[in-house]
Amino acid sequence: MESLPAPLYRTHFGEAYVGDALDLLQRLPNESINFVMTSPPFALLRQKEYGNVDQDEYVDWLLSFTVEIKRVLKKTGSFVIDLGGAYRKGRPVRSLYNYRILVRLCDEQGWNLAEEFFWFNPSKLPSPIEWVNKRKIRVKDAVNTVWWLAKTDFPKADITKVLVPYSERMKLLLQNSEKYYSPKKRPSGHDISARFGEDKGGAIPPNLLQISNTESNSQYLQCCEIIKVKPHPARFPQKLPEFFVNLLTDMEDVVLDVFAGSNTTGAAAESLSRKWIAFEVDRTYLATSAFRFFNKIDEDTVKMVYKKLSSEEATGVTIPQITQLRIMEEEEKYGTETV
Repeated sequence: MESLPAPLYRTHFGEAYVGDALDLLQRLPNESINFVMTSPPFALLRQKEYGNVDQDEYVDWLLSFTVEIKRVLKKTGSFVIDLGGAYRKGRPVRSLYNYRILVRLCDEQGWNLAEEFFWFNPSKLPSPIEWVNKRKIRVKDAVNTVWWLAKTDFPKADITKVLVPYSERMKLLLQNSEKYYSPKKRPSGHDISARFGEDKGGAIPPNLLQISNTESNSQYLQCCEIIKVKPHPARFPQKLPEFFVNLLTDMEDVVLDVFAGSNTTGAAAESLSRKWIAFEVDRTYLATSAFRFFNKIDEDTVKMVYKKLSSEEATGVTIPQITQLRIMEEEEKYGTETV
């Protein structure tokens, strides 16, 4: 088995590689990755600039990657895949491609569906235009299916790391549990004990994840504007991978995204002090993804780093060293500490 080539860039915790994900996956050792999360190009009807595959070929294409993902994943690891919905060509009828992927993953490759999640993006614009905006016969598509898959029945997971704030009603109950409920068996069959009134530090989240995708003035976008390069057009919000990295990994674990795009998964892993690996076939997308790891925005540094990373010869660029060097240069020049 060949080893991985030199990464395009490194950060404190991760490495980002340019290349075809299938080739790079085949270079990873068996059971070397704790968690894989990715959002592949969706099976849309119209070609997008980020290179989606034709809808009729999509399922087979994606399943060729998941064989290798299963090989490199540790026995207690998890694989989470975000898939947007699609319509059939020329018809107000939904494609079943994302469900076909799930069924074939489980039936043909032996994956276990640990749980299905649904990412609800309340800020998503109405689409598709023909059926929603023009003919007004469908509501807007604002939910992605997110499959949490595993090799075993009991992958590593800890919901205490993703608890959400209690509702106002629950806060009142915790303050005076005797006033608001009495321990007994409910008509639904649930046996509510006296421990229901204990403060556990937060509520268990549902499998409906409401996360707005409203990035408009982030550091990543500001840096793309400085160099006049289009940002990746299909970015998911960092809170989405952060939820699953928290839920399914520990501090020393390795997180992998095989279709990294602008490397939001890597940024989420970095923010949570997890090791990470990113694969992306498009050098420009991966080069601009380095902006997510800058400790400040400096126009000269942004231009310098992008020029270096976009070169075909660039390898092994260490982002923290570059940005820190620029800060030290400014401090030496002006004799002041920069923010």
